[in-house]
Amino acid sequence: MTMTLSSHLLPSASLETWSLITAVAATAVAGDVLTAGAMRRIGDLDDIRAHSGLLGAIKAVVTSPMFLLGVATMALSFFTLLFTLSIVDVSLATPASAAMTFIGNAFAAKFFLHENVDRRRWFAAIFVCLGVFLLAH
Repeated sequence: MTMTLSSHLLPSASLETWSLITAVAATAVAGDVLTAGAMRRIGDLDDIRAHSGLLGAIKAVVTSPMFLLGVATMALSFFTLLFTLSIVDVSLATPASAAMTFIGNAFAAKFFLHENVDRRRWFAAIFVCLGVFLLAH
């Protein structure tokens, strides 16, 4: 049995495992932030629909490059998750990527979307980190 450098660093899961999980989370966070940012720029779809009709609202969304990039990034996240699940145990990959996405979304909401992320959400993020640590060990 050979041990790699990554197995010395992370005895329960390899560097490859955590790289894949991180890629899933990073692409999911990017997709979430891009689509949320696009929807804020587009504005209230009810107002757009009232003024331009349903087709006008659809056009406003599907012609937004930021929205389309967000959707493409979400699709990339999905396919990255599929690839990850072909290599990593679902009992680690799914909760760890979801937890890392939750944490990443809190940071992205605060720093990119300038949302008010209250103390309760930061504590929740800390507990999620602890849960991921317990999963991995």
